[in-house]
Amino acid sequence: MHIKVGKLRHEEVISLLQEHHEDMLSHSPPESVHALDLTALEQPEITFWSLWINENLAGIGALKELDKKHGEIKSMRTSHKFLRKGIARKMLEHIIKQAIIRSYKKLSLETGTMNSFIPAQKLYQEFDFDVCEPFGDYQDDPYSMFMSKNIG
Repeated sequence: MHIKVGKLRHEEVISLLQEHHEDMLSHSPPESVHALDLTALEQPEITFWSLWINENLAGIGALKELDKKHGEIKSMRTSHKFLRKGIARKMLEHIIKQAIIRSYKKLSLETGTMNSFIPAQKLYQEFDFDVCEPFGDYQDDPYSMFMSKNIG
């Protein structure tokens, strides 16, 4: 298992990002989907990671710097053939570790409220993320749940 920075333009990564976006659109209206596209993920304030097992893409995740003390988890997704194998947990651990290395004091995220998002919500709760008010540029939205965790 290897976590690599970048690899955004890799064919498997592009496919998984497209799948992620399409899945979000199947559960929420377009104005409530906050998944980032390739161009957005290439912005300097975002670090993107891909997790590989035997040269197969297992998952992705990103960390966006909101300010020098606050980061946001973005684009967490596990490939279908690696579901329920601890990939999301491994990526989340990696992102939290990177946020601590960067001396962030707070880590936040936005996830969905529909039943299909319950596994993600439970994972974040296991890592002591609590439901919070919208942060950054987000607004209250019945399709969004906001969570944060103090890390410093």
